[in-house]
Amino acid sequence: MNLAPVVPEAALAAKDIAISVRNLTQRFGEVGSPQSVLALEDVSLDIARGEFLTLLGPSGCGKTTTLRMIAGFEAPDEGRIRFGDEDVTHAPADQRNIGFVFQNYALFPHLSVAENVAYGLRVRGIAEAELTSQVRDVLKLVGLAGYEHQFSSQLSGGEQQRVALARAIVIRPRLLLFDEPLSNLDARLRVQMREEIRDLQQRLAITTVYVTHDQEEAMAVSDRIVVMSQGHVVQNGSAEDLYHRPRTRFVAEFIGRVNLLPAQVVAVADGAVTVAALDRELVVRHDGAGLQAGDAAQVVLRPESLEIVRDDDPRAALQGVVTARAFLGEKVEYRVACSDTTLQVVRYNSGPGDLVPNGMVIGLAIAADAAAILREDAE
Repeated sequence: MNLAPVVPEAALAAKDIAISVRNLTQRFGEVGSPQSVLALEDVSLDIARGEFLTLLGPSGCGKTTTLRMIAGFEAPDEGRIRFGDEDVTHAPADQRNIGFVFQNYALFPHLSVAENVAYGLRVRGIAEAELTSQVRDVLKLVGLAGYEHQFSSQLSGGEQQRVALARAIVIRPRLLLFDEPLSNLDARLRVQMREEIRDLQQRLAITTVYVTHDQEEAMAVSDRIVVMSQGHVVQNGSAEDLYHRPRTRFVAEFIGRVNLLPAQVVAVADGAVTVAALDRELVVRHDGAGLQAGDAAQVVLRPESLEIVRDDDPRAALQGVVTARAFLGEKVEYRVACSDTTLQVVRYNSGPGDLVPNGMVIGLAIAADAAAILREDAE
C-alpha cells in the first residue's frame, strides 16, 4: 500500500509541504573566470510529507549538489530551503535531523555493526538501555538481527548497505536522503535493495529524497521524479507522466528507449493532431496547445507502443522491413527500416515460433493515444 500518493506540486497546500526549495543557485569558481561552473540555476521544488522524490539526471546535472544543500553540507549562493515552516538555508547539517545514506556507505571499519548504527544515538546522548533497544529494533527491521558484533569487512555489499540504512533511520529523522546508494552493487542486488528501500520508506512514511542517474531505478522507487539537466529542473512528475508525456526531447530520450520521428503538423483538431511523418499521415491524441498547421514537430513513439501486424492489415499506419532482432526471453527487440528511418520495436514473446524473421515486410499499428508529440524547439 502506498502511504504517499503522488501529488502534483501545484496542488500541495502549505501544510502538506515537508521541504520547500526556492530559487537555488550555486556557482563553483570565481564569477567571470574560465574555471567558473554554474552548478545550479534557479532550482525550485516542493516535497510532500511522506513522499519519495527522486532527483534524476546525468552526471554533472546538479542533482547531488541539490541534495547536499538540502542536507546542509553545502550552502547556496542564492535561494532558500525550508523544512516545514523552518528556514534551514544556513543551518548546519547536525541541526536538521536528517538521515543520510552515502554512495560509499561511510561505515566506521573499527566499529561493529551495532556500534555503527548506535553512533548517531550516542551523539544525541541517548541512555544506554534505550540505545541498545533501538539498535536491536532497527537491525531487525532491515534484516540484520544477529549481526550486531560483526564488522563491515565481514559483510557483503548488500549487508553494508543495510547497516548504512539502519544508521540513517535509527535516529528517527524528519528527512531521509540517499546519494546514489546502489551504484556499488551488482545488478541483481541493486534490484533487491531498491525494493527493500522502497518498502521500508513506505512502512515508516519518511519524507525521502533520492539521487540516481539510473532511470529504471528511479521509476521503480519513486512517487515523483525530478529530471535535471545542466543545473536546471527540466520536468517533474510520476514515472508514467515522464515516460508517456515528456515535454522535451531530453526527457523523452533520457527516460527509457524511444523513437523520435521528425514531423510536420498537418492539422489540429479537438483532442488530436495530424502530422506528416515517414511519408505517411499519423493521428496523435493531443490537446493541440501551442501547435498549428505547418509547425515542425517530433513524434514520440516508445518501442512497445508499435504493434507488429501484417503489411496489408488496415490498422498498419507504417510499413517496414525487419533488419535485425534480439531474443531476450520475455521479449524480442526488432529493428525495422521504415522509409529512411530505423525504428526500435519491442514485441513481448508469446511462445516458441513467434519470431518475425529478418527481411520480412511488416506493418506497424499505432494507437492514437500511444504516441506523444513535441514541438521541434522543445529541447
